[in-house]
Amino acid sequence: MGVEKAPTAKGKQSSRGLHKSAAKEEKKVEAQKGSDLAKGADRFDERSKSSDGRSAGSKQKPNR
Repeated sequence: MGVEKAPTAKGKQSSRGLHKSAAKEEKKVEAQKGSDLAKGADRFDERSKSSDGRSAGSKQKPNR
């Protein structure tokens, strides 16, 4: 839920805190990694691959 969509003031405050926390964590991870994390569609593709480098779709058995 976005900050603007939160129905109460407490919800908006909580949402802002979550966004700040996530941004802080992302900067920390990027500093440890030494490069920026992928964004948007690249990030989705990066996360959808498993440890063996294959995507979930390539592992599924074809329909018969």
